Amino acid sequence: MKHLNKLFALLMLLGLSSQAQDSNNKWAIGFGANAVDGGRVSAASKIEDQFSQYFDAKKYWNIIPSVSYVSVSKYVGDNFSFGVTGSVNKISKFVGERTYDPTTNTNDYVVTNPGDLMYYSVDGVIKYSFMSFLKSKVIDPSAHIGGGYTWLGDASAGTINGGLGLTFWFSENVGLSFQSTYKHSFDDTRTPNVDVAAHMQHFAGLTFKFGAKDTDGDGIYDREDACPEVAGLPEFKGCPDTDGDGIEDSKDSCVDVAGLAEFQGCPDTDGDGIADKDDACPEVAGLKSLGGCPDADGDGVTDKSDKCPDVKGPKENGGCPWPDRDGDSVLDKDDKCPDVKGTVANQGCPEVTEEAIKRLNDYAKTILFDTAKASFQKQTYPVLEAITSILKEYPNSNFSIEGHTDSDGKDAANQKLSEDRAAAVKGYLLEHGIASSRLSSVGYGESKPIDSNKTKAGKANNRRVEVKLVK
Repeated sequence: MKHLNKLFALLMLLGLSSQAQDSNNKWAIGFGANAVDGGRVSAASKIEDQFSQYFDAKKYWNIIPSVSYVSVSKYVGDNFSFGVTGSVNKISKFVGERTYDPTTNTNDYVVTNPGDLMYYSVDGVIKYSFMSFLKSKVIDPSAHIGGGYTWLGDASAGTINGGLGLTFWFSENVGLSFQSTYKHSFDDTRTPNVDVAAHMQHFAGLTFKFGAKDTDGDGIYDREDACPEVAGLPEFKGCPDTDGDGIEDSKDSCVDVAGLAEFQGCPDTDGDGIADKDDACPEVAGLKSLGGCPDADGDGVTDKSDKCPDVKGPKENGGCPWPDRDGDSVLDKDDKCPDVKGTVANQGCPEVTEEAIKRLNDYAKTILFDTAKASFQKQTYPVLEAITSILKEYPNSNFSIEGHTDSDGKDAANQKLSEDRAAAVKGYLLEHGIASSRLSSVGYGESKPIDSNKTKAGKANNRRVEVKLVK
């Protein structure tokens, strides 16, 4: 064990810049048992003899019952790794030249004990792995070359090495390794304790890979992890999918709620083709044009804002149809007389009939003024009230109040009197609720007589007030 401790120390010094198994876990340490074939490979003169009893461990192999080799290695890229292996053994079986044995009548190689000579070796190894070609994560065949130095008793020699290996990986970091290495020595003779004969060395043991960093602990190494500080999934290169909807968080507009790819990871609860985050009515299927809300009556007003959801109506009236209280086919909003049936041509107000004009003028003829004045006689007020009532029946119609006199007196005086009397009638009507925009007044003096001014009756007829419809 004293020699084994020295070997471990030597490997730690030499091996801290050597070979591993992959680009993530760049470092590997292996240990186990080794066997030395006793030099049979160099004792045989024919190639077929060199390997004919390759696995005859009982007869030719030297093995000590303990951990007898240690290797440290580092991956350097493109399936290559470089490492250092140190081993210790004890040679109690040394193969000599072929000799005839008369007792058995055979011609075989003589195996002798050279004196339990201690065997030490330190070897540099360049290994190439074929694992990527097999596309396997378990079976890892390899080939290696290298060189080293071997001590056998008092003898020592440099060797050129080459061989094959096979590792079975139980997990990503632990494997069972087997390796056979041919070590060619250039010593002239094969005398134990004087020379080191060319020989085969076999290894079997465990290999441990390490060195990769996984900061977020998601099983994906940082160098391959697109989100190395947040635990994620292999299918998203280590990035998370918090809501589990198959869309990684970086591309998910709704990271906490499972959704659909077509909506960048957001849900569409009502299935109306509008993501909930953009849907004003996310639990009721609706129309895109209305922000995802329904419109049962198809009037363009969403049901939640429609005061009449089952009847079409304009938005301006809260989704309800405009009323027509008087039933004259003119909607109240356009009806100047919404409570009185009228005509479409007159904006919902009644048309002034010839009969109404006749009634107005029948009343107007009975308006009495004080003599030569524009003031009303007492009995005229009921007549003025009747005229006011008739005008209110036609609120959308305009009227002109006309004043006339007889020919008595001067023309100028008669003109002014007619104007004043017409204005007096207009003033009464304004005071009693008729809009000023609907009324005008004019005086014609004695210029438009309707009867003779030569008789008393004719003059009475010419002194009059007329109401005319203004169209």
